[in-house]
Amino acid sequence: MEKLFNIASRFALDGTPSTIKPLGNGLINDTYLLRTAENDSPDYVLQRINHNIFTDVDGLQRNIMAVTSHLRSRLEARGVKDVGRRVLTFMTLKEDPGKTYFFDGESYWRISMFIPDAFTFDTVDPHYSEMAGRAFGNFQSELVDLPETLTETIPDFHNMEFRLRQLNEAIESDAAGRLESVRPIVDDLLRRAEEMTAAERLHREGRLPKRVCHCDTKVNNMMFDADGNVLCVIDLDTVMPSFIFSDFGDFLRTAANTVAEDSPELDKIEFRMDIFKAFTRGYLDVALTFLTPLETEMLPYATALFPYMQAVRFLTDYINGDTYYKTTYADHNLVRTRNQIRLLEKIEAATPEMRSFIAERISQKTEQ
Repeated sequence: MEKLFNIASRFALDGTPSTIKPLGNGLINDTYLLRTAENDSPDYVLQRINHNIFTDVDGLQRNIMAVTSHLRSRLEARGVKDVGRRVLTFMTLKEDPGKTYFFDGESYWRISMFIPDAFTFDTVDPHYSEMAGRAFGNFQSELVDLPETLTETIPDFHNMEFRLRQLNEAIESDAAGRLESVRPIVDDLLRRAEEMTAAERLHREGRLPKRVCHCDTKVNNMMFDADGNVLCVIDLDTVMPSFIFSDFGDFLRTAANTVAEDSPELDKIEFRMDIFKAFTRGYLDVALTFLTPLETEMLPYATALFPYMQAVRFLTDYINGDTYYKTTYADHNLVRTRNQIRLLEKIEAATPEMRSFIAERISQKTEQ
């Protein structure tokens, strides 16, 4: 614990650190709550950045500072009073006021202000899904005019062409000798390859823009106040240029599946249209101000893209011998693959209904 206090002492904090305790159960970064001794001083969140995943820490923090500074300026321009609760605030180093992270020789650390009386929820229901759609749509909308060019904190994170190249490399090497046993699944995924790489082709043609996206849209990546209102979007490590599909489709991949992504009970998998409609309603209510007609037309594609992408990634890892994802039994990645393919099939069947709902919602918003 003394090491953590030494790290905290490097930052320009308001108040005297008194206690540091683990906070939350995040899977990527180690997070601690830093309490200060003075009643009138803020508390803080101390984090060790996982630089095995985020290899360009300087670029990561530059992204975050560009985004939070822009969001703060937008809030202040509208006269919002509690700006400190509506956007994350990161602390700078005492010896280098332009820097928001410290390297101790082994690990990278950062500190942000703790937002008091704020809560996160894991509940996925229509109510919170609609709030999520509105919050992430608003997040994209506020950053449409961000002047800085952000770096990709995880290069090719949601690049479908890249993920298919990885699958083809796994097929060619067949490192674990598993290819023949999954050949029908491989064929099923590859026959969809051209359709599912449409976004990359349209981008190269200049028809589909990349925007500033969160790229990790989950209900628990929002902070709420005591009255249940959204305060701000959190966990900004994956904020980077991407297609808007990253925020739309990735949320629905998990939220609208009736079972967990590694459930072997394929017969219980359904695509929840109530979640789709709620999230889409909230998202379009704010995002229509900047979306192009092509982007809205492709929202059903985005919904199908992410279970497809995840199926490709799970199958790639299975063929490679389970070297990336943590597994608890021999066919864990294969079960995950089949789960995502079944969800994809349910989404494909629901596409006409999704298109109708989107068209109806756009029409309603246009008439208002």
